[in-house]
Amino acid sequence: MKKQLIILLVLTVSVINSQDMRRNAAFSLFSDNKANQRGDAVTIIVMESSQATNNAETSAGRTSDLSFGLSGGVDKSALPKVDVNMNSGNSFSGSGSTKATGVVRTKISATVDSVLANGNLLIKGSRRIVINGEEQLVFIKGIVRPSDIGADNSVLSYNISDAEITFEGSGIIDDSQKPGWLTKFFHWIF
Repeated sequence: MKKQLIILLVLTVSVINSQDMRRNAAFSLFSDNKANQRGDAVTIIVMESSQATNNAETSAGRTSDLSFGLSGGVDKSALPKVDVNMNSGNSFSGSGSTKATGVVRTKISATVDSVLANGNLLIKGSRRIVINGEEQLVFIKGIVRPSDIGADNSVLSYNISDAEITFEGSGIIDDSQKPGWLTKFFHWIF
């Protein structure tokens, strides 16, 4: 009887403390844990580099000449000599170039907002950093294929389709880069 009571007690305790297999079904014993369902976190490694160069050069010219001459005489009287010259010229030369470069490198954590019908993940994330009164906000949104997520549960930003990466800053330095109200007023008038 004592053995049966101990066995019953052990079974009761094991049933109470047992794990729910439905909750652990997403975790595999043989693969890494990667974001694959709504609410899962994924690390985005933002490594964006852009460079654009545009050069334009135009040259045009036009020249026109018109001449008219008359000379001669009747018997021994000389007629006045008439010369008419007309010149016209037009010349244009223009050139321009633009160059823009940008580099952004950071890490940001995002969460899976929803799982699309094809299995791709819609991710969203933001980070707000305040240092000495300077605020920096980083926002990221896009679509990630589960196969692009690495073993460390991170994805590179250039593997995000329809990516929206926004960097915004505000504070003393940002305010000092903006024109003052008097300058804005004169620009508005003129």
